[in-house]
Amino acid sequence: MEAAIAHAPSAPALRRSLNLNPTPAVRPHPKPWQGVLSARHPSNAVRCEPSQRPEARPRLRAAQPAGADAAVGRKRLAVFVSGGGSNFRAIHEAALGGAVHGDVVALVTDKPGCGGAEYATNNGIPVLVFPKSKSAPEGISVAQLLDTLRGNNVDFVLLAGYLKLIPTELIQEYPKSILNIHPSLLPAFGGKGFYGSKVHKAVIASGARYSGPTVHFVDEHYDTGKTLAQRVVPVFADDTPELLAARVLHEEHMVYVEAVAALCEDRVVWREDGVPLIKSRTNPAVYI
Repeated sequence: MEAAIAHAPSAPALRRSLNLNPTPAVRPHPKPWQGVLSARHPSNAVRCEPSQRPEARPRLRAAQPAGADAAVGRKRLAVFVSGGGSNFRAIHEAALGGAVHGDVVALVTDKPGCGGAEYATNNGIPVLVFPKSKSAPEGISVAQLLDTLRGNNVDFVLLAGYLKLIPTELIQEYPKSILNIHPSLLPAFGGKGFYGSKVHKAVIASGARYSGPTVHFVDEHYDTGKTLAQRVVPVFADDTPELLAARVLHEEHMVYVEAVAALCEDRVVWREDGVPLIKSRTNPAVYI
């Protein structure tokens, strides 16, 4: 959507050094089962207001070493994956290269052996396993996940091929702050069961002439949140799911990085009817 806590060394889901039990310096956060304070819910949509958290959490950061000024203002990102994580890699590389004004500080996965988790480990990114399941008994609970994201000051959650439905508690904790990418032009070919090659097979079988990725905000259901960005690719008469998937994936890597960059630069605004738009970096009067 990693140092393990001293009093809970048995939490094997934490692959590196995420702080599972941060010591609050201002006031304790609400218990996960108590829900989220109403002040955190987004207010009614207004004309093109910048996308921002309804109530910013206090940033409880350790002292920064000399030369750390470049990190000031950078957003802290948690990425969720279930597979190879090519979009996760694209975002991480864009952040390292300066195209995204943010840093991936956690990788969350339901499949600890997936390629995305391996890439994170190799690049020093803490890995969390969520949720707990028969195939991943080391997984953590929703409450632990929320406490970990809070304690590590995560600003935005990015789903990059994560196949599990996101818990309502997480959506309430991060209103208008969770993005997903889907390999079709939503609302077509979306919803439960539509993922990976299944999407591309359905697109070809339908006779659709165009497809492409959609970046959208996440709500309580599969693929029904507001669309933020899309890219269009043609569907050819002799296409195969593999060929179509390759063209769509190429566009995914570009459009997701662009959307995340806009989010980190506070260039996402909400139209009065609740539709999110991206302001141009070079001309704020233009929406892209």
